Amino acid sequence: MSDLVPVETVKAEALAAWAAAADLPALEQAKGAFLGAEGRFTALLRQLGTLAREERPAAGKLINAAKVELEAALAARRTELESRTALPKDPTDFTLPGRRRPLGRLHPLTQVTDDIVKAFRRLGFAVADGPELEDEHHCFDALNTPTDHPARDAQDTFFVDAPSRPLLRTHTSSVQIRVMEKQAPPIRIVVPGRVFRRDNADATHNPTFHQIEGLYVDRGVTVGDLKGTVEAVFRELLGDDVKLRFRPHYFSYTEPSLEIDFTNALVRKLGKEWLEIAGCGMVHPQVFENVGYDPEVWSGWAFGFGIERLAMLRYGITDIRLFYENDTRFLAQF
Repeated sequence: MSDLVPVETVKAEALAAWAAAADLPALEQAKGAFLGAEGRFTALLRQLGTLAREERPAAGKLINAAKVELEAALAARRTELESRTALPKDPTDFTLPGRRRPLGRLHPLTQVTDDIVKAFRRLGFAVADGPELEDEHHCFDALNTPTDHPARDAQDTFFVDAPSRPLLRTHTSSVQIRVMEKQAPPIRIVVPGRVFRRDNADATHNPTFHQIEGLYVDRGVTVGDLKGTVEAVFRELLGDDVKLRFRPHYFSYTEPSLEIDFTNALVRKLGKEWLEIAGCGMVHPQVFENVGYDPEVWSGWAFGFGIERLAMLRYGITDIRLFYENDTRFLAQF
């Protein structure tokens, strides 16, 4: 065992380190120096492989015996140091009531978004997400939006000054395109997220707000499927007294396209009979062709609405800017 560091020497140094440790942290540090993964005593075990085969059994037995002795001495020293720990003169009464700190809570927009997503999940929808910084293809071209559409003007959309002319997405419909490009039907997704438009901040508008959109693509999907889903979701979110009506409209990415109005006690409380809440329609055949779907085989619907508007109705809020001012007096109510 001429190539092996003397076991007795390392053991003696370790025992001396145990004895010299003045407190528990120092003892743990000493333990790591000898028995840790990179400790000196642990290194002896790794050196066994350098010995001749006939020397290894005796060397291993010697090292293991020393290790057992060191661990016993370490445990005894730890017990000794623990007994020296001074107890408080007045022991703590853990049965006393604690001092409650104010806990954070979910933002009202987050609460509404979660409720919307839960309603869709119960109907078998998955959640999809995508980038807020988009390109014109996914935000406009693939959605059958003409090049002269007002939404593509700089006065309506935030464009980034870069060679590729990226933009802050104006709707979450761009995520629908990204999902359809990567996934074959059937598809059943909802897409919550932040969107951006050049609106002046006032009581009902803000340059950044939140939308959620739904997309369902399969064989034989009809407008009846769309209406049934919309009614189920809005009744869960706003109450069983919700009544909906669908009006013809125009969107470049759906055909036919519809606007959704609804009424319930909340709307009548505002002094109105009906309130526009969402847009929807059957996915335009050209959109399917743009993503490689055969419109003769697949059909589908899409609809979307603003989360802030729903939150304002639910909580009786008349100024959208309250959601973004971070006033704890306002947020603490939810």
